[in-house]
Amino acid sequence: MRGRASLRRNLSTVDSVPSTTANSNASTPRGSPTASASSTSLSSLGDDEEYQKTSGRKLLDTYGNEFNLPDYTINDIRNAIPKHCFERSAIRGLSYVARDMATLAAVFYVFNTFCTPEYVPSYPLRAALWAGYTFVQGLVGTGLWVLAHECGHQSFSPSKTLNDTVGWICHSALLVPYFSWKISHGKHHKATGNMDRDMVFLPRTREQHATRGGFLLHEMHELLEETPIYTALNLISQQLFGWPYYLIANVTGHDHHEKQPEGKGAGKKNGDFSVNHFIPSSPLYERKDEKLILLSDIGLLITGSILTMVGRTYGFTNLLVWYILPYLWVNHWLVAITFLQHTDPSLPHYTGDSWTFARGAAATIDREFGFIGRQIFHGIIETHVLHHYVSTIPFYHADEATEAIKPIMGDHYRADVVDGSIGFIKSMYKSARWCQWVEPNEGAEGENAGVMFFRNRNGLGLPPAKLQTASPDSRTVLLGQNVEKSTGSPMLKTDGGAIGAEES
Repeated sequence: MRGRASLRRNLSTVDSVPSTTANSNASTPRGSPTASASSTSLSSLGDDEEYQKTSGRKLLDTYGNEFNLPDYTINDIRNAIPKHCFERSAIRGLSYVARDMATLAAVFYVFNTFCTPEYVPSYPLRAALWAGYTFVQGLVGTGLWVLAHECGHQSFSPSKTLNDTVGWICHSALLVPYFSWKISHGKHHKATGNMDRDMVFLPRTREQHATRGGFLLHEMHELLEETPIYTALNLISQQLFGWPYYLIANVTGHDHHEKQPEGKGAGKKNGDFSVNHFIPSSPLYERKDEKLILLSDIGLLITGSILTMVGRTYGFTNLLVWYILPYLWVNHWLVAITFLQHTDPSLPHYTGDSWTFARGAAATIDREFGFIGRQIFHGIIETHVLHHYVSTIPFYHADEATEAIKPIMGDHYRADVVDGSIGFIKSMYKSARWCQWVEPNEGAEGENAGVMFFRNRNGLGLPPAKLQTASPDSRTVLLGQNVEKSTGSPMLKTDGGAIGAEES
C-alpha cells in the first residue's frame, strides 16, 4: 500500500514556450510560468485529508494546479484578432495544394527512377530507402489531408464550391469520406469538450474505463494497475486502427444517438456499425445530408477502383509501398495529432450543464512539431486552440491570430512546446499514462461538479476520488453517476494511489 504525503507544487518549473512564434519567451501572455500545466512539475505525494479539503474548495487539474472557469466571451476573442487574419485567398490555397501534390509526384519519380537494383544494388539498403519513402510520402500526404480539412472549414478560399471540390478530391484520394467527415467534424467544433455532444474525441469516464473489460466496478483497482508495456500496446493499437475504426463505428464520438431529432438514432450505439460515416441512415447525419454522404462514398469508390487497377497492373507489392504504407502513416499522424490536441493533464472536459462554447474551445492545447508541423502539416499542431475559436481563419494567418488571442485567454491558453518535435512524440506516451479517464473533483458542487479532469491509477498527478461504500443491495453513486450495483460483496473504497513525480 502506497502512502501519500502532503500535496504541494514543486516551485521549480520547466520553461515552456506556448507562444507560436519563435521569439516568445513567456509561458503565457501574462508571464506566468505555471499557466501551462504541461510545464509544471508536481512533487511528492498527497495526503487524503488535505486533498479532500482542497478539492472541495476549488478545481484542480491532474497536475494539482488550480483551475478557474474561463470568463471571456467569443466576441472578446474575435474582436482581438486583426481583420486581415480572416481573409482567405483561393490562389494561395491552391498554391499549397499544388506544392504538396508536386512533392508527392517528385518523390515518387525519384524513388522509382533511382531506388532500383541498377542504382542501389544492396537489397537491405534499397529496402531501407523505400521504407523512408513511405514515411516521407506519409508526411506530405498528411499535409494534403490538412488542406482538405481547411476546405471542410471553408477557410481555404471564399468560394464554397471551390472549397468542397478541392476537399472532396483530396480527401477521396486519401480514402476519407469528405462530406461525411466535414459534417461530423463541424459538429465536433460546435461541442468540443462536451461529454454529451462531442462528435470526435471523448475520453472515457471513470465508469466506462472500469468496465471496458467486463470487470465489476469494485474490481477497478485490479484492472487499472497498468504497466508501461500495456500503455505502449494500447498506443500502437490506437495509432494503427483508431482512424478507420472511428469512421466505421464512431468509437470516440458521443453515444447518445437516441437524441437524434429525426429518430434515426433509435436503438443504435457506437460499435454496432450502424453508426458510421458511410451510410446515409447513420444517426450522425440529418436526412438533408444523405445525398452528400452518397457523394462521399462515390469518391471512395473512384479511389478504390484506381487502386485496384494499379494493384492488378503493377502488383500488390508495389501498391503496398506506393500507397498503402504511406496511407497508414497518414492515419498515424491524424490520430496522434487529434489525440494530443485534446488530451493533456491540464485540460478539462465538461458535462452538458457546465459546458459553453468558450470553455470547450479552451479545452484544447497547442504543441510544437518543428519544421514538419509548421511547413508540412501547415501549422495544425501549433495553432489548434485558435482554430477551435475561429475555424474559418486560414492556416497561414493562424500564428498571428494566436498571438492576438493570448492576452484574452490569459491563463486558459494551453501549450506544451518543451523539447519541440521530440517533446511532441514523448507527449503521446505521457498523455496515455497520465490521462486514463475523466472524473469531477471530489467534493465539487454546483457548476464545478460538471467540470471533469483526467485521472489515472499509475500514481501520477492527483489520485482518483475514492469510491463511496455501499451496501450490497443499494445503488452505488459514483461521483454523481448512478451505477447499478451487482449482487455480492459490498462496494469497496479504492485506494487513491500515489502522486508520483512527473514521468520523463
